[in-house]
Amino acid sequence: MQKYIDKINTLIESFPYIKKFSGKTFVIKYGGNAMVEDKLKRAFALDMVLLKYVGIRPVIVHGGGPQIANLLSRVGKESVFQNGLRVTDSETMDIAEMVLVGQVNKEIVNMINMEGGRAVGLSGKDANLILADKIYHQDGENQVDIGHVGTVRKVNPSIIETLDKENYIPVIAPIGVNEQGQTFNINADTAAGKIAEALNAEKLILLTDIEGIKKDDKLVSSATIDEIRQMISDKVIKGGMIPKTECCISAITNGVHKTSIIDGRVEHSVLLEIFTDSGIGSEIMLKHEDI
Repeated sequence: MQKYIDKINTLIESFPYIKKFSGKTFVIKYGGNAMVEDKLKRAFALDMVLLKYVGIRPVIVHGGGPQIANLLSRVGKESVFQNGLRVTDSETMDIAEMVLVGQVNKEIVNMINMEGGRAVGLSGKDANLILADKIYHQDGENQVDIGHVGTVRKVNPSIIETLDKENYIPVIAPIGVNEQGQTFNINADTAAGKIAEALNAEKLILLTDIEGIKKDDKLVSSATIDEIRQMISDKVIKGGMIPKTECCISAITNGVHKTSIIDGRVEHSVLLEIFTDSGIGSEIMLKHEDI
C-alpha cells in the first residue's frame, strides 16, 4: 500500500507546478547521452508527451555533433575544431545538414510520435525560422575563416506559434540561413537560447552529460546571474560550461524567466526538474524566489 501512497504524494507534489506552468512555453535543448541510450531516449519522448498533455508547450532544439562526426569519419573526412567550433567547409556543411535534418531530427520526431505525441520536424530554414550570420574564429588579432559556422541574428517564431496552436510539438534542427540563402551550422545551445528569447519562454532547459554547476564539489542548485558571473570570474565555471551559462544569462536578460542546466543521463530528468520541489541540476535566474 505504501508504494501507492508514495505515487499519490508525488502527484500531489507536482500539482502546484502543473497549475503554475500550464499554458507556458518551455524550450528544451536535447543532446548528449539522452540522445544515445535507448532507455533515456524513450524517457525523454515520454516526458515531452506528458508536458503537452498537462498544458505545457515544449519546444525542442537538438544537437547532433557525435552523429555528424561519425558520418564524417565514415566518408574519410576528419573533424577539425577551432576553439570548440567545428571547421565546416561546404562538404562538411552538406553532411551536417543531412545528419541533423534528415536523420537526427526525424528520429526524434518519430520517437515522440510513437509515444502518443504529435511532433513536427523543422530546421532554421523553414519559414526563415533562424536567420544567421557567419562567425569567425579569433586567433589573436587575426580572424580565421572556419566556413559555414554561424550565430543567430534573428528568430522568426511564427511557424512555431502556428504549430503550437494546432497542438504539435516542434522539433528544431539548429541550421540557419542568411538572406543570400547560405546555410550555417549553429551551436544548439545558442539556437535554443535565442528561440526561447523570441518566444518569451517561461524556461530554457539545457540537457548535458554532467550533474550541473559545481562549486567546492557540491552541486549549485540555484544561482542568480550575478552569482554565475562571479563563478566565471573565479574560474569555478570554466571550459565548456562557460558558453552554456552565458547562453542562460543572455536568455534571462532577454525575457526568459528561468533557465536550468540539468543532467540528461538521469531518466526523466526534465520531469524531475519541472515537477519536483528539489528539482535536478542547476537553475539560473534573475533573482532567488519561491514557487
